[in-house]
Amino acid sequence: MTELIVPRRFCGPPDSGNGGWTAGALASTLSCEPADHAGHWPTVEVSLRQPPPLDAPMDVVAGDDGSSTATFGGAVIATAARVADGTLSEVDAVAPEVALAAEATYAGHTFHPFPTCFACGTGREEGDGLRIFPGVVEGDRVAATWTPHRSVAEDWHTYVDDDPRASVAATWASLDCVGGWAGDLTERLMVLGRMTARIDTLPVVGERHVVVGAARGREGRKTFTAATLYDADGRVVATAEHVWVAVDPALFGGLRPAERPQD
Repeated sequence: MTELIVPRRFCGPPDSGNGGWTAGALASTLSCEPADHAGHWPTVEVSLRQPPPLDAPMDVVAGDDGSSTATFGGAVIATAARVADGTLSEVDAVAPEVALAAEATYAGHTFHPFPTCFACGTGREEGDGLRIFPGVVEGDRVAATWTPHRSVAEDWHTYVDDDPRASVAATWASLDCVGGWAGDLTERLMVLGRMTARIDTLPVVGERHVVVGAARGREGRKTFTAATLYDADGRVVATAEHVWVAVDPALFGGLRPAERPQD
């Protein structure tokens, strides 16, 4: 048994972990190191059952089937398991200049339910949060640029080059909230319920990337989205699909859309 701690820096809502970072950190506990020197990671599905606690050790137990389960106080917080490669489909790329221009239209600049969010929070400083601000682009997608900061660099890697790269958890986080903004986060409060991701290569620190999100449908309280991270040359770095679940804003200190402050 091992332990997983989500430091307060990596929050989503003020009092719980960012779903993408937490999912990526749990995925890292699986026995699924890069399959080659290019850094390709197997596809992993993480289900979030409860809000991840901050600054508190969660017990992580490996299952006989290769899965990992994180618990806190006896409650299951999240589970992670490998799934077959080839199950994810990428979101079409967007030119860097288009993604950069789209950031000015980011809905979170007007209203943000969780401005503290590590991935997309407007209240986070450069080098502290990822500050990924996706705006609408052609084709009903959202897109933003992201340049990984050295503060999210991993502690180790097995690559043939010497480029510092963002951690697995930070890479998952970069693919998280862009999905919510591509869905209906502007209409109802949602939290990440499930995220399935594949990393082809970890993003290089200091290099501008583009992250693109798209809606994939809605069913009751669930919203389905996808996101893909591209490098400066338009190559796929990582891709993910999400299931979001609508929640009562009172549980997370958020506001309902009707309660948004008016300009």
